[in-house]
Amino acid sequence: MVLGGFPRTREARHALRDMERGAGSQVSIEWNVTAEEAAVIGVQEALGFRYVVDGMVDWHDIFRPFVNAWRNVAVSGLLRYFDNNFFYRVPVFTDRPDPDHFVWPPRIRAFSNIAEPSPLKAVIPGPLTFLLMSKNASELSKEDLAESIASALAMEAQAAEEAGAALIQIDEPYMTDQELSRDDAILGVELINSIVSRLKVPTVVSLYFDVAREDVYEALLNIKATYISIDVADAPTRALSLIAKKGLGGHKPILGVIDARRIESDDFNKIKDWALQVSKEAGDEEIGLTTTTWFDVIPYTYSLRKAYLLSTITERLGEVMSQ
Repeated sequence: MVLGGFPRTREARHALRDMERGAGSQVSIEWNVTAEEAAVIGVQEALGFRYVVDGMVDWHDIFRPFVNAWRNVAVSGLLRYFDNNFFYRVPVFTDRPDPDHFVWPPRIRAFSNIAEPSPLKAVIPGPLTFLLMSKNASELSKEDLAESIASALAMEAQAAEEAGAALIQIDEPYMTDQELSRDDAILGVELINSIVSRLKVPTVVSLYFDVAREDVYEALLNIKATYISIDVADAPTRALSLIAKKGLGGHKPILGVIDARRIESDDFNKIKDWALQVSKEAGDEEIGLTTTTWFDVIPYTYSLRKAYLLSTITERLGEVMSQ
């Protein structure tokens, strides 16, 4: 499966720009965006992915849809999103987030028929990443705000599940920050578990942009999610060493092996070696493959090429692993 959203085509960029300016027909704009999201689903379906995502081409960043859906939070100025040539608007909390509506249920209902037979997954930002990349302008303590964010995200995840989402993905890129404190890591695990405990469908916690420090990874092994997704391609030596030393904590592994931030083709032989090394720790568990992160920073046509590579490499690797 692809980890997250796809880039916008030129037509979708123009349509969304018109919407921000109040220009153009709302019906026409929504049609252009919906058509692109449906096309992205069709690509994933044709490539045989187990779970598909709608592309999220109308999302400005991973936080914005939820900021727009919640009371007591608004967006502020722009900041760079980790080390990418990509920016996000900083969420500012003035009180506990209070959902006015949910983001995923209408999307799941709109695209479920298109996605068949592959089920749709819903992606939410991890509560720790949301907390640490926001500004707390409320009178709440850091811990109280964190718990409130996690509670709002849990309600969102439950609503997505009820609408038909077959997998809930929780993105925690901040867990790979090398300066993250162990206390924050432990808090993050507790927040994730508070979401996962309220769900019946499988869950995956996605870690990307880097590899977590050893002490943080140890804490992450206590998450109650079904899968743990680890960015291998960005730092293969550290990732594989960490898995070999600390194991997988009983989680099913998903390896980020298709580099979503570069347009060059990915090397099958390297990916095969990585998967074979991880298989020693995974035992009989199936190893999933995915992209290192979302397709936010490469052109649309290259994202399709990368999705194709993910599919073909997964198929070839399956043949090797079954021998």
